[in-house]
Amino acid sequence: MSHKAWMKTVPTENCDVLMTFPDTTDDHTLLWLLNHIRLGIPELIVQVRHHKHTRVYAFFVTATYESLLRGADEIGLRKPVKAEFGGGMRSFSCEEDYIYENIENELYFFTSQERQNIIRYWLENLRAKQGESLHNIHFLEGQPIIPELAARGVIQQVFPLHEQRILKRLMKSWVQAVCEAQPLDEICDYFGVKIAMYFAWLGFYTSAMVYPAVFGSILYTFTESDQTSQDICCVVFAIFNVIWATLFLEEWKRRGAEFAYKWGTLDTPAESIEEPRPQFRGIKRISPVTSAEEFYYPPWKRLLFQCLVSLPVCLACLSFVFLLMLGCFQLQEFVLSIQELPRIIRFLPKIVLAVIVSACDEVYKKIAYWLNDMGAW
Repeated sequence: MSHKAWMKTVPTENCDVLMTFPDTTDDHTLLWLLNHIRLGIPELIVQVRHHKHTRVYAFFVTATYESLLRGADEIGLRKPVKAEFGGGMRSFSCEEDYIYENIENELYFFTSQERQNIIRYWLENLRAKQGESLHNIHFLEGQPIIPELAARGVIQQVFPLHEQRILKRLMKSWVQAVCEAQPLDEICDYFGVKIAMYFAWLGFYTSAMVYPAVFGSILYTFTESDQTSQDICCVVFAIFNVIWATLFLEEWKRRGAEFAYKWGTLDTPAESIEEPRPQFRGIKRISPVTSAEEFYYPPWKRLLFQCLVSLPVCLACLSFVFLLMLGCFQLQEFVLSIQELPRIIRFLPKIVLAVIVSACDEVYKKIAYWLNDMGAW
């Protein structure tokens, strides 16, 4: 089921994050995970739903306002402070919750993106105890459960739900608007700072490209046809681009800093060390850098796999495609040399090549995923 199909066929207001499972999932798996979520993350409210046509189960996950406040304190979510308490942005604290703007309003204090971010943090930090297992999946002590199950295919997908009301408003003020400034604050509230910063940069870059476009058009219009004039104009345009690129970068630094200050990320401390991807395998050791327990895989083994497996497999795949392409070209020449063949038969080699390319694309994609998982341990 696609994301949109789930939103339309099973509508609910009490859901921030949706977790779906393959239609072959047994009851034991569902109950095992549901029990771990409810015991390990008591802040979450989980409802089990079943799609009657596809027979697919899904967990509808949300949390109460009080739980979200504790979660915001736990992850250090930055929220605006009331003017009488100094204003600006500050990491949320439950002990001083009265100093934050809109704290009394449960509907508007958290944006949908912030609620979903807190819930995602809880889900990704649901960790296994020593010796826990599910079917043939054996967890290491302290290993995140949800990412591992998603990587193994036990969980089909975990994704946040959209708010149709806000999407319709953004559709009018952003997508359908012509020659109007982007509603960057609304984008930030709904999609988060990273997405808003990207579109802020994209809009700034698009506007800045007007200057070289106009200057280049003027040069092209007034440049004479002789080689000397063209060379001079090329040098002038190159000098202009160097100056423009320098000014563009410096101006974006200022503009980006303004957005970062406005959205409360200018003085955000560095992100904590991320968990290794669920496919990562290795031995447990104490990190010489952080003194924390981590998974370790010797670099020489990774290099050995890349040289003895990844490189030969890639060369074999390239050679196979090259030989197939040559074969199709030879077949094309042979077919064209026979004048008695029907016209439609002459397109047969091209059709064969298109089918082979499509098939190889799917096969090579799986090989690439496998090589990436194995070679990057």
